[in-house]
Amino acid sequence: MSTTKHKVRATFASKLGIIAAAAGSAVGLGNIWRFPSVTASDGGALFLLVYIACIIVFGLPLMIAEFIIGRAAGANASGAFSKLVPKREGWQLIGGLGVLASFLILGFYFVVGGWTLEYIIDSVSGTLMSIDPANNGYGDYFSHFLDNPLRQGIMAAIFIIATAFFVISGVKKGIETSAKFMMPLLFVLLIALAVRALTLDGAMAGVQFLFKPDLSTMRPTLFLDAIGQAFFSLSLGMGIMITYGSYFRKDSNLTKTATQVAVLDSIVAILAGITIFPSAFALSSLPVGEIKALLQAGGPGLIFKTIPELFKQLPLSTLWSSAFFIFLGIAALTSMISLMEVVTVFLHEEFKLSRTDFSSRFLWAGG
Repeated sequence: MSTTKHKVRATFASKLGIIAAAAGSAVGLGNIWRFPSVTASDGGALFLLVYIACIIVFGLPLMIAEFIIGRAAGANASGAFSKLVPKREGWQLIGGLGVLASFLILGFYFVVGGWTLEYIIDSVSGTLMSIDPANNGYGDYFSHFLDNPLRQGIMAAIFIIATAFFVISGVKKGIETSAKFMMPLLFVLLIALAVRALTLDGAMAGVQFLFKPDLSTMRPTLFLDAIGQAFFSLSLGMGIMITYGSYFRKDSNLTKTATQVAVLDSIVAILAGITIFPSAFALSSLPVGEIKALLQAGGPGLIFKTIPELFKQLPLSTLWSSAFFIFLGIAALTSMISLMEVVTVFLHEEFKLSRTDFSSRFLWAGG
């Protein structure tokens, strides 16, 4: 089906809005959920160097290419290819795969977003920091939550509603406005957490583990891990940057924008590592080998079991726990907005469904 033509296509209102929205998509769970794990598993600074090289050599050119495709076509991720190469309909499938990828990843994000919302509520209320960490207290707490599908469904539905609200509000009032508010807040929270982690006694052991090359933990999959992390973290191949590129003004500097987004995304990943690694080494009483194993495992165990247990030992633990999970929630929400936008504008332009139609249907499906 051909792309629906629009006389006036929505655009981001400002350069700050462009950078904030694109960075909001790039900064997500990959920076907090996966980056510390693969860094700990692939030689610390060795992985960091290869990761940065992959961003420069592969990530930046691909992001610029997606921006160019989106801005030139002024269409959704699938329609952009059929519009630019109309005589070769097969190209539309490439953009369609990006739309499909965004839709599938949404399923992961709204579940983890629901978990994060639960922990935000429990942190702010003081419930999370009142748990006795003895006898796997935080592990049991997370397991009990996972055993309650109704509670998980409610939290996920609230997260979807919040995402749908911004998507329904449109490009300027919804996506851009939310990004311009949430991204500065995200950086403030993360910087505060990183500074607090660095002031802990014993924090330098974690900093050394993060920034010192360690051949003993390097895996043969180092390059694949690094390039995979770079692609996922920069939201490449998901139709997001093509979609956002279609909202760029004609005078936008695509190279500069892509560079700024990549730099901000990398800074968030490194700051997340500075927050998690020093905290783990400074606050955990476990042997060094077991601390490394926890960091290498990453995932929900690190975020929802180990991190709360570490914060429990801090003065003002409720404050720091709340700051961390609010930060995680913002990262998840900004990414989920971009993922839902890819699917929404695709259905809007290809099948003439309004933003409200898709968001409400997705809400029913997710809830």
